[in-house]
Amino acid sequence: MARIAGVDLPRNKRVEVALQYIYGVGIARSKQIMEFASLPKELRSDDLTDAQIAKIREFLEATIKVEGDLRRDIGLAIKRLMDLGCYRGLRHRKGLPVRGQSTRQNARTRKGPRKTVANKKKAV
Repeated sequence: MARIAGVDLPRNKRVEVALQYIYGVGIARSKQIMEFASLPKELRSDDLTDAQIAKIREFLEATIKVEGDLRRDIGLAIKRLMDLGCYRGLRHRKGLPVRGQSTRQNARTRKGPRKTVANKKKAV
């Protein structure tokens, strides 16, 4: 089993797909890595040699931030917005959608499960 950037790559998957299990690597980046390491498309993660794994590691360390470094940078960027008190920072702080989405009917993923509020009883 190959271990790259602190992540165990899944067994018996194409390397192009297995690389996407690393935080910060998507389909486009995965294809770049495959091209840099000159790996065939149909290669499986079980069949990777130590030299090929070293080549992949070399590319990741030299060019892009992944896993812990990327998570930390994103966290610090969000913390900076919250400290500034700008609109996006306030939305992050309140746990509401940040990018202008409607919150009247939707946004359940961001807001969490519904909290039902009872109606006030009318005075007789």
